[in-house]
Amino acid sequence: MALKTTIVAAAAALSATALVLSGCSSSTTQKDGDSDSGGPLTVGTTDKVTSLDPAGSYDNGSFLVMQQVFPFLTSYKPGTAETQPDIAESADFSNPTTYEVKLKQDLKFANGHELTSSDVKFSFDRQKKIADPNGPSSLLGSLKSVKTPDDQTVQFELSRPNDQTFPLVLAGPAGPIVDEEAFSPTKVTKDDEIVKAKAFGGPYQIDSYDLNKLVSYAANPDYKGPLEKAKTDSVQMKYYSDANNMKLDLQQGSIDVAWRSLSATDIEDLGKDDKLSVHKGPGGEIRYIVFNFDTMPYGAKSSSPDPKKALAIRQAMADSVDRSAIAKDVYKDTYTPLYSFVPDGLPGANQALKGAYGNGDGGADAEKAKKALEDAGVTAPVDIKLQYNPDHYGPSSGDEYAKVKDQLEKTGLFKVDLQSTEWVQYSKDRTADNYPVYQLGWFPDYSDADNYLVPFFYDTKDTQSFLANHFRDEKINKQLTDQASIADSGKREQALGTIQDELAKQLPTLPLLQGNQIAIANKDVQGIDETLDPSFQFRLAMLSK
Repeated sequence: MALKTTIVAAAAALSATALVLSGCSSSTTQKDGDSDSGGPLTVGTTDKVTSLDPAGSYDNGSFLVMQQVFPFLTSYKPGTAETQPDIAESADFSNPTTYEVKLKQDLKFANGHELTSSDVKFSFDRQKKIADPNGPSSLLGSLKSVKTPDDQTVQFELSRPNDQTFPLVLAGPAGPIVDEEAFSPTKVTKDDEIVKAKAFGGPYQIDSYDLNKLVSYAANPDYKGPLEKAKTDSVQMKYYSDANNMKLDLQQGSIDVAWRSLSATDIEDLGKDDKLSVHKGPGGEIRYIVFNFDTMPYGAKSSSPDPKKALAIRQAMADSVDRSAIAKDVYKDTYTPLYSFVPDGLPGANQALKGAYGNGDGGADAEKAKKALEDAGVTAPVDIKLQYNPDHYGPSSGDEYAKVKDQLEKTGLFKVDLQSTEWVQYSKDRTADNYPVYQLGWFPDYSDADNYLVPFFYDTKDTQSFLANHFRDEKINKQLTDQASIADSGKREQALGTIQDELAKQLPTLPLLQGNQIAIANKDVQGIDETLDPSFQFRLAMLSK
């Protein structure tokens, strides 16, 4: 398998990602006439950083920072969904279970430390050893060991032959290469220690850091990746807890770019302003509800454990939601209904839930939900503690989950206690079994169906899934492992469909919507279109004004 892995061009069929670029007549800073770099940029976001350590976070806000400051062995070619060598000189399978990487010569981190194969081995070994519940180690389920024959050579020994996804994994959240002289091998390293050590090797390094308030980036002169020199030497990322304040700063010219998240109403409103430019790229974000198999009603560690009753509750909820109404009423159809675990448009995606639940055509069916509960001996109304996050997934999350609550309660079968928690605490609480039923969203690491399945549902005694919701099925584990090695695209798509059908019977999650990521910037900002590709990455180094 060649490294330049082309992901099937079905990403174009996904719902369009709306990246709204706001134009202002003046910049926040002036261009330096003696520099060939564009003037400094200020980027706003409502996303939150969980950790700068790649072993300690697996979320969009944290990964956005990592993409700017850490080196990767492979990365996506701008404007495409093809991987290419990054700090690697070459990367390919030397045999069916060995993926070999040759590093470029004279690599070093921003602190002057040499970057060798030893750092690469250290980076992946610590991911697996730490296996933080909020980290991306689940992406490395096929990685058996890492060998380093010499300073420039890395050999990844894999458990499955011809793994179609491994080059993509190297370009994702599990792929950042860290400085073994600066990071702990056994625990997540603190943000301030990383910044102080200048342990960076991407297009930028971090000059100053105030967690979820302000990050100041400076171009890294030692960067040897495939991108050109950063078009803007200095970029600031400003964090907002309220999207309304970000919108106001955008309109007043206090920020140049806003990367996530405005409401659908704000997008519609800003699109009418002749000072704004609207850019669209491929979308693959999904929204879904997670069931904790231990703590949900009748879960394994509840006061009355009963797996059949717990399944009936999940099924009745699936019968009761109306995704089209949520998409229309809350998101003005900028999102579309999602009827399976893989979004429409990707090879292998199906609509397993559409015919199995509700009225068979995507709508709700209260009588069917009632029967599911009655057949299992569940007394209604069922008390559901439903948790959502008000800041990480955009300002409309409150309206979205109010709509879910309303739909469930209108059946007379559920009584919903709706609660919310800020993201930094939320991301910790959900893996500590504090939420029986809760909201999550997903911004894909790579545009392949595997990335919507393996991180969520592959769970063994050695590898915990990202969901950490105590769902484990050995049959599905094997199916997930096997599909990645199927070279025949038609047979692989069939295998992926079978997995979705089986998941639809058990409902470890309840898919709701697929759709948009949202960003915002000055009209004079250049390079936005080049960042909008099927890899869902946003490269600050390509922006200028």
